[in-house]
Amino acid sequence: MSRTMHFHGVLSLILSSTLILSGCTKTLIHDDVKHAQTGAHCSGSEGIDDSSLAILPIPVVAFFVPHWNLHDIKADDYLKRCGESTKLINRNVEINRNWCIPAGLTRIISLGIWQWCPAIVSWDADVKA
Repeated sequence: MSRTMHFHGVLSLILSSTLILSGCTKTLIHDDVKHAQTGAHCSGSEGIDDSSLAILPIPVVAFFVPHWNLHDIKADDYLKRCGESTKLINRNVEINRNWCIPAGLTRIISLGIWQWCPAIVSWDADVKA
């Protein structure tokens, strides 16, 4: 009996950590272009609000309906900071949503209507000379 309970405990831990750690980072753009001469390298990161609202904002029902994002996150908005898009190579833009997991408590408090999600967008690119 205790061996079965131990197995279920280990299995539960593995499954829950897989679900929590997978899908927390999303790559919006990833280029892997090799170019002989690059003029400069540009990179940065910024904290953003990636909150969402329920499409049907009725308490408790909102847990079961899709959510839409309040802010549209586009890779071009961040890569513009590096210069003209035709001169950028090896572009990479990622959204890290690791802090959305503990912030999920806001979804429970609001009965499913709203979820606050503090995310970090990081970008880098090489600028052609």
